[in-house]
Amino acid sequence: MEIAGNVAVVVGGASGMARATAEALAGMGAKVAILDLPSSAGDAVAKEIGKGTTFHPCDVTDFDGTEQALAAAVQAHGALHFAVNTAGGGAARRTLTKEGPHPLDEFQRVIDLNLVGTFNLNRLQAHHMSRNEPDEAGERGAIINTASIAAFEGQIGQVAYTAAKAGIAGMSLTMARDLGSLGIRVNAIAPSLFATGITQGIPEEFEARLTKDAAFPKRMGRPHEYARLAVAIFENPMLNGGT
Repeated sequence: MEIAGNVAVVVGGASGMARATAEALAGMGAKVAILDLPSSAGDAVAKEIGKGTTFHPCDVTDFDGTEQALAAAVQAHGALHFAVNTAGGGAARRTLTKEGPHPLDEFQRVIDLNLVGTFNLNRLQAHHMSRNEPDEAGERGAIINTASIAAFEGQIGQVAYTAAKAGIAGMSLTMARDLGSLGIRVNAIAPSLFATGITQGIPEEFEARLTKDAAFPKRMGRPHEYARLAVAIFENPMLNGGT
């Protein structure tokens, strides 16, 4: 679909990869709505991006509140064509430690934040997209979720995060098949180490240690590189059902 003139909702858009994506889409003429935590810099970021960008406070673990925030974003811009979902997080905890088994409530919290939160967004986003008139190619919308390299190569202490991100990757093809008759595509991006959040601005020598086993380039990814891939997925109708 054409990006210019269409509406994008970017969840987690107050910072990092999602902010870079919101900036890229707005720069290409999309109408952008940022959803992020009430405590985030979302309002300031929306004003900084300009071009009619709006901010809608949202905690993805508040499932009813998420529905309301998404509806407000759609009402503000009149439709929904593109969705980027990056909200998530993990917990450093092994399956078993000297203190005992991995706390079940902590595992559930990570699953709710990453996997259930993403699916809740997807089902609601798809519902809004289904109301669009299809373009000349029959497309009504496109969804991008954020998995992780941990979905395929999880490290010690990442069991909950790995399970959640593997679930996000696993949803791509099935959901694409579910929504294909409506002209809605679904893909996921699985970043490795990116310079966002706690890794942003770390010393170069520490970054070199973290990425020493990378093939190329031997550095962390940059937020604008995620954004470039998101834009490519939106613009290429043959990309569907993949991670």
